[in-house]
Amino acid sequence: MLDEVDHGLIHALHIDGRAPFSRIAAVLDVSTQTVARRYRRLRDAAGLRVVGLADPAHAAHAQWLVRLTAGPQAAQDLARALARRADTSWVKLASGGTEIVAVVHAATSHALLLHDIPRTAAVTAVSAHHLLHMYLGGPTAWRGRTSTLSPAQRERLEPAFTGPGQALADSDGALLKALQRDGRASLGDLAAATGWAPATVARRLADLRAGGAVFFDVEVDDTLLGVTTQALLWMSVEPAHLDRVASTLAEHHELAFVAATTGPTNLVAQALCPDPASLHRYLTRRLGALETIRSLETAPVMQTVKAVGPAARLPPPGRGPAPGTPRSAR
Repeated sequence: MLDEVDHGLIHALHIDGRAPFSRIAAVLDVSTQTVARRYRRLRDAAGLRVVGLADPAHAAHAQWLVRLTAGPQAAQDLARALARRADTSWVKLASGGTEIVAVVHAATSHALLLHDIPRTAAVTAVSAHHLLHMYLGGPTAWRGRTSTLSPAQRERLEPAFTGPGQALADSDGALLKALQRDGRASLGDLAAATGWAPATVARRLADLRAGGAVFFDVEVDDTLLGVTTQALLWMSVEPAHLDRVASTLAEHHELAFVAATTGPTNLVAQALCPDPASLHRYLTRRLGALETIRSLETAPVMQTVKAVGPAARLPPPGRGPAPGTPRSAR
């Protein structure tokens, strides 16, 4: 398990993924060497990684949540294939390992959804749900990772930008790709990846962050935060009450993701809980109290094959989950 310094470091990186270790150390009241050492340990033991991403609200492409069902071995193979793609994230095996859920990022919805997904006998069902609005997730991190620092500490870590900010352009592709590999890459490394001068990289990155076009997410093994049970919740809500229900769910500590979608269910969420009993209490007491939720499907998450970044954490075939994947349910 993690101690207070580890929790503080993870929280700090969610506030500013590129904050210097010296500034984080000052806020946590420890040495810079301690922060650097803890970062390396969490990177090696817990899969800690800072990833720079385009804010979906500012991106030019649509996001689709794709559900596929297949036999257990076929599902694992297909999950690996999807995880290797540059246009996917959040690839998960659910429902006993026979269902794959993935987020697909595409300028058009047709390439992967209509042509690239294998149409084999092993795939028994495919459905695609357009993500219409994200209430929780993306730039807004799960509260289980961001409840350590005080308001005063958070304020000291908030990045300060000048100017109105700018939107992403086609010329930012190389910069965004480099940040997806490593959100804490040095200006020199980013300059080498883009062909720009380091000062140009610094200005452009500041402009994109100021405008909200780019944000930084953190990958880490949530079992070390006490999570052993994860589930995707597919809900059908009366349209007139959808915004109110989704906004209410976005305040629930148990949820890390809430979004409105198209399809037979119009609201999806991801629950992170300490154990099955906690998930049961959440479903029956908190969700059960919302009468406008007409139906609920709970799909336990068995393994995360790929998280927010483009680098898939793929376990070798037949060797179980990848390093950093929660052991009991992810």
